[in-house]
Amino acid sequence: MRLTDVQPKAGSKHRRRRVGRGIAAGQGASCGFGMRGQKSRSGRSTRPGFEGGQMPLYRRVPKLKHFPLVNQKTFTIVNVSALADLEAQSEVTLASLMAVGIITTNDGPLKVLGDGEVLTPLSVKAAAFTRSAREKIEAAGGSCEVVG
Repeated sequence: MRLTDVQPKAGSKHRRRRVGRGIAAGQGASCGFGMRGQKSRSGRSTRPGFEGGQMPLYRRVPKLKHFPLVNQKTFTIVNVSALADLEAQSEVTLASLMAVGIITTNDGPLKVLGDGEVLTPLSVKAAAFTRSAREKIEAAGGSCEVVG
């Protein structure tokens, strides 16, 4: 087999349509686009998703990231690593953490996250715990209580 023997499959190649070259060419005058209207004009017809001025579907339906949650919960978050310096058997609440200075602003109810390690047993009272935070606090001999 030689390079000159290589040819595309029969019927796979088409002639380019030459429009606007007179009526004898088959696509003269309006070039197969009809008489008048938006889709007969030169340039791109309409962008993908355009619905004639009606609010398009991709803007009507809220998707993934770009819409606000209506009743979004905000928490004051603290990691388990920040609780490691506290005294053993001490009660940990949002107020006690603000008094010690671990938390400086009250952004809502307290949520404990599981980044880091804790070795002292603590009695933690918070609105929410992550699974890893709960496991680490209880493994150290402490207790987790969900408040309000």
